[in-house]
Amino acid sequence: MERERLIMSKLFDLTGKVAVVTGASSGLGAAAAIAYAEHGADVALLARRADKLQQTAEQITALGRKALAVTCDVASEESVKAAIDQVAAEFGHIDILLNNAGIAVRGAVDQLDKADWDRIVATNLTGVYLVSKYVVPHLKAAGGGRIVNIASINAAIADKPAALARHAYNATKRGVQGLTMGMAASYGEFNITVNDLGPGLFETEMTENSLFKVDSFLNMYNALTPLGRPGAKGELNGPIIFLSSPASSYVTGQHILVDGGMSIV
Repeated sequence: MERERLIMSKLFDLTGKVAVVTGASSGLGAAAAIAYAEHGADVALLARRADKLQQTAEQITALGRKALAVTCDVASEESVKAAIDQVAAEFGHIDILLNNAGIAVRGAVDQLDKADWDRIVATNLTGVYLVSKYVVPHLKAAGGGRIVNIASINAAIADKPAALARHAYNATKRGVQGLTMGMAASYGEFNITVNDLGPGLFETEMTENSLFKVDSFLNMYNALTPLGRPGAKGELNGPIIFLSSPASSYVTGQHILVDGGMSIV
């Protein structure tokens, strides 16, 4: 039994690995970055807000791991290239990429400004492409690696109330799912796995002042979710670590919903 526990613990051991996390300044990204460090990884933190990144970096170094905070706009190819070059120069290799950066804009297609459409596509979908573009060569050089893309439950289902319509968000997150499958098919030969997670409702900086403020939506979500509640802080970390670790070595191209069962009813 002791040997079995030892083997299982090593399946989730990320000691010696370097993880790149986008959108790492707050919410699910910051929590994931700290979880990587707790499992032994050094972490490169990418986001636009330098002050917030530094706070997360300090939490990681307190755990005895290395952290590098890099200001980066994932919608800008120049910014992404410079950021990944800096990460590679600092750590010497990259093993894990968590594409977490994302924004949400409310509005149906007949209400949505073109500028808002362009902005959300640039961040949520083009951002995943750009960061992956510059990280994949490093994963190949390392002999393999893990890419985890954060999609959404809204890649699978839509918010029915017209007042809560987020058509651009739906489109980009479904796009992330398609990109995940294509990358998984292409990069498997390099021992690179690519999967995405579809979180349901979690309280984050993005949602706490929007969806969590709409009682009718929150009540409906809870009523339609078998577990009867939104996701709690840290509940996405387990799936992220699983897909980033040796435990998921034969899992690729998958879209895994972490939604308390909301999508099944």
